[in-house]
Order: sequence, then structure tokens, then C-alpha cells
Amino acid sequence: MARRSEHSLEEIKEMVLNAAESIVIEGGGPALTMRKIAMDIGYTVGSIYMVFDNMSDLILHINARTLDGIAAELEKAPESEAGAWLDQVAKLYLRYATVNFNRWSLIFEHRLPKNAPVPDWYQAKVERVFRKFEVQFARLVPGRSETENKQAARALWGGIHGISMLSLSGKLDIVGVEDVEKSIELLVGNFISGWMRTRPAAS
Repeated sequence: MARRSEHSLEEIKEMVLNAAESIVIEGGGPALTMRKIAMDIGYTVGSIYMVFDNMSDLILHINARTLDGIAAELEKAPESEAGAWLDQVAKLYLRYATVNFNRWSLIFEHRLPKNAPVPDWYQAKVERVFRKFEVQFARLVPGRSETENKQAARALWGGIHGISMLSLSGKLDIVGVEDVEKSIELLVGNFISGWMRTRPAAS
């Protein structure tokens, strides 16, 4: 039964986020409903709308926490030569996705309402993750433009993400790929070799 508010709005917001995360971890995005969250925290659905605009807003905040978790995981890679660092980070990304599959998947399942812009605070979380890749590409070939490093970082991440998604959904087995980490090693190694051979774009 819902009770009278005994907490500040900030406390209720934290309670909602914690409950929502737990629901996603256990049942994935489809299990997440405002009614379920309200029941779990002992407040009314209306209380949730006092701290989040709508379900999309709530999911963005859940995903922001996940992005922070990914960034923290990537920071576990020890300092090393740029190519080796990228290889380590690619494997850390796969492991994070494996251990946190439902939370990780929600980032890519969620769609903002039509014409709704990505909030600046959320985009900053995304950029924090990509920035770690961009720095390494700048180390690999000094003198390339910031735009080139950004494009390379996102292209490599796209490949790493694709292998991770196919692996965790069981699709790589269909094409006979058994060693996922080896596939990631090949992807990263070949991508870096190609990147270092390609001429910088004309300024």
C-alpha cells in the first residue's frame, strides 16, 4: 500500500532509480513499469512523476548510470601502448556487457520520443566513454585531426559492440565463431593496422 511521503524529492528520485535498476537487472527493459516501481518503493505512481517527466526520462537516468559503469570499467585497463590498451578495453567492454546484459541492452533498446533532443547532460556521459578511445587513436598516429580520431573511435567501437551483441544474443554460434575474445583481438588488430597505414585527411 502506498504511504504518505516520508522522504524529500531527491530521496524519492534515488529510491525510484534504485528500484528501476533492480527491475531491469532481473527482468530487462520489458519488465519496467511505473506501477511496478511504485509498488516496490511503497509510493504512488504519481510520486514518480514528481521526480521524472515520463518513462523515457527515467530510462535515460538509468542508462546514464550504466554509462558511468562502462566508463569506470574501461578505466581498469592499465596504462600501456595504445594498441594494447584498445585491445584490453575492447575485452573489458565485452565482459561488462556479459555481466550486466539487461542494463547494457537497455541503452540500445531505448528510443527517445520523436523529435526529442538528446539532453546535454546525457550526451556528456556518452562522450566520456568515447573520449577514452579517441585519446588512444591520437597516440597511435600523432597529427591526425580531432574529427578523424572521433570517427575512428566510433567505428572501432561499432565493431566491438557488434561482436558483443551478436555473441550475447547467441548469433555468433550460428556462423561458427566460438572464441569471441579472439574475434575481438582480430578486429582491433586489423583496424589499428589499417588506421596506421591510411593517410591523414587533407586539412
